[in-house]
Amino acid sequence: MAQPSEQELLKILLPSLLDDFQCWFSRSLTLLEKEEIDFLTNQQKIDLINEIKQAQQEVNVTQMLFQQTQVGVAASTLIPWHRLLGKCWRVSMRWRQQQCLSSQPKN
Repeated sequence: MAQPSEQELLKILLPSLLDDFQCWFSRSLTLLEKEEIDFLTNQQKIDLINEIKQAQQEVNVTQMLFQQTQVGVAASTLIPWHRLLGKCWRVSMRWRQQQCLSSQPKN
């Protein structure tokens, strides 16, 4: 069985990767906009929301360009989005931990 070419792999993997970025950015925005997050200042929350919205716009443009041209995306483009997702996941994990702790019965 022949190995897929780089172009074939790109066509298969990149759209789902970009969709994953959109999904996780959307989930992060929902958390930040709908939940009380005590460990972030209002400014930190606003800054993170703005970073996510900017990244969403960048991913949208990348998705449109890929659909039109089938040209790949440089790793230098993906790395900042990946770092931002890491930041979002850390906020989400910390928020969930606090929710679990606050729901435990006090002895």
